[in-house]
Amino acid sequence: MARPQRPRITPIAGPILGEFLIGISVTMAALWMASQISDAAAGAFGMSQQVLESLFVLFRVLALGVGVTIAQAVGGRRAEAARRTALVGLGACTWAGTAAALWLLFLGEWTLEALNAPTEVAALGAQYLPLLAVAALLEAYNLVMAAILRAHLHVRDTLYVMLVMHATHLALAFPLMLGIGIAGWDGLGLQGNAVALTLSRAVGLALHLWLWRRRMNLVPGQRDWWVCPMRALGPVLRVGIPGASLDIAYRIAFMMAIAAAAKHGVAAVATQAYVLQTLRYVLLISLAIGWACEIMVGHLVGAGKFRTAHLLVRKGLRNGIAASGALALLAAATAPWYLRAFTHDPAVIQAAQTLLWISFALETGRVANLVVLGALRSTGDVIFPVSAAIASIVLVLGFGSLWLGAHFGLVGIWIAYAADEWIRGALMFWRWETHGWVTHARGIYQRLRSPGVESRF
Repeated sequence: MARPQRPRITPIAGPILGEFLIGISVTMAALWMASQISDAAAGAFGMSQQVLESLFVLFRVLALGVGVTIAQAVGGRRAEAARRTALVGLGACTWAGTAAALWLLFLGEWTLEALNAPTEVAALGAQYLPLLAVAALLEAYNLVMAAILRAHLHVRDTLYVMLVMHATHLALAFPLMLGIGIAGWDGLGLQGNAVALTLSRAVGLALHLWLWRRRMNLVPGQRDWWVCPMRALGPVLRVGIPGASLDIAYRIAFMMAIAAAAKHGVAAVATQAYVLQTLRYVLLISLAIGWACEIMVGHLVGAGKFRTAHLLVRKGLRNGIAASGALALLAAATAPWYLRAFTHDPAVIQAAQTLLWISFALETGRVANLVVLGALRSTGDVIFPVSAAIASIVLVLGFGSLWLGAHFGLVGIWIAYAADEWIRGALMFWRWETHGWVTHARGIYQRLRSPGVESRF
């Protein structure tokens, strides 16, 4: 029997890697600018980013559900179903983005207090978070519209959008945050980053709308911006809601860990912010591989090529572990040099390097959660990953970080991070290798080939 042809994920993973690299680099640059103001400003920026990422779970639910559903429809040659799902996702964005914006406007200060933010950090963050409300709504549109373009394999287009959007953010953030020396203006501090972020996301939305019309011949009408009928949203929610449950559980547990670190003062909050931002670079390659595998597995499931999907994920997992492990070691070994760009406090640098050494275990364990979990989601196997992972998230990451953090500080919290990632990664790998996902994939394949499938969208 001829060996099945393996689709290449590099043409998809490459542009996605570029997107992540640009986005993370701009956020790192903003963190550097905040660190030039003070460690407290850097801590406020870091904690605010965690609040934003927790709210962005709403957007990721839509992006994941819409992306997987469209990838399956495109793989099954159901163009009208893909079109309707895209418009439904756009309407849902408005409601999700509005909810996040209202939270930032009215509950931002309360959130920082709940996270045990030190007084100096909380004061800065309480002024900063409400200014991000409009940017949060725009970010909802950008994340979901980009996911829809990727599901149609227009990954280079999304890379170009992110390049322009983040370049705009960076070009505006520097003078708005730190001022213009020759003009004698000291800038707006963190508030300047909020202005830059909002304007850049508006540019991103305009570019996405242009690409939707050019690449997919899709022009949203007025009703499409706010109408999202539940019948059409059903396939998206079947993928997104279980993913949301997992993401919400993770974010709650992770915020418990953030709160545990905040009890140790401003230096601990700043150290955590520097390390977490550094680790974004470490997981770049495996994150890109994971997204590429998720898209390709969705197409392969829609086409009924299950064995090819299995081999693709194995290869992606192997490459991801090698890349993340090597980058984690490099980040830890070189920490004393690059961290000086953010802080000159030797205690902070030493503490950060210790956490980065532990992060070798954390990142190699995280790969399976990036690669295999996304693949399982694309096959329609969404219940097992959630139910299997939540116990580890709550007990190991959440309560484990509180207990270990109380006894061993940041080191204990990082041990809890690593243990949780390895436990969940092992569970995801076991599910994939035992083919527990195949029944779900067959159900999707058969549904896409039923005569009435178009009418359900």
